Amino acid sequence: MTAIDVPVSEGTRVFLNFSVSLEDGSEVDTNFGGDPVDFVVGDGSLLPGFERRLFGMSAGERQMFTVPPEDAFGQPNDNNLQYLPRQQFDDDTELEIGLVYSFADAGGGELPGMIIAFDEEEVTVDFNHPLAGRTILFDVLIHRVEAAELH
Repeated sequence: MTAIDVPVSEGTRVFLNFSVSLEDGSEVDTNFGGDPVDFVVGDGSLLPGFERRLFGMSAGERQMFTVPPEDAFGQPNDNNLQYLPRQQFDDDTELEIGLVYSFADAGGGELPGMIIAFDEEEVTVDFNHPLAGRTILFDVLIHRVEAAELH
């Protein structure tokens, strides 16, 4: 077993193509048709629920995984719904159901939220991940697995 023939496990760098789709077949993200991406297992690039499914796979293998919400983006949380006063939005802002706005978070970063309801007084914004509550189809083709150089 050479360093290139190791299966995916802790301490490996994985080169792969992937696609993420919903159960209805609509594709959310893919890099098939492009160069493979690489990551080190455990570096946070992939959600643990996706990463775990790759363990034991080797170069040349392709698999399709069905990832339940608990292992993907979680379930929607009612605490992530915020009710904001309508006057917080500019008068010339046309609000629309499904519109994603960027809000400043406490740390100065940006947090996307989707408008799910509004009236003259209040705007309801959903800060759950757009894929929360969804079962994800994860299609993976492993190109290469090698021992990661850990610093």
